[in-house]
Amino acid sequence: MAEKSLTGHRNAVDRVLAAQGFAVDLPVIGRVRIPRPEQLAYYGALGALAAAEIIEWPVALVLAAGHWLIQDQHNRVAQEIGEALEEA
Repeated sequence: MAEKSLTGHRNAVDRVLAAQGFAVDLPVIGRVRIPRPEQLAYYGALGALAAAEIIEWPVALVLAAGHWLIQDQHNRVAQEIGEALEEA
């Protein structure tokens, strides 16, 4: 019974991590993580606003960096929850 519970937790962890995006193996660069479509749209909108000079480039870079840091923290929290579930 404990093995079935562990397998269920592992499957849940895999689904959570898969929902965060996916990665592509590029020949020269290596493994590159591709953000989810809504994240790509966010970065694209920031770039478009900066290109149209609606916002300044430094502001766009700060907003993009802040967004990336928040997502990175969210990914770490999801991974820690997954590890805790595996140990339970």
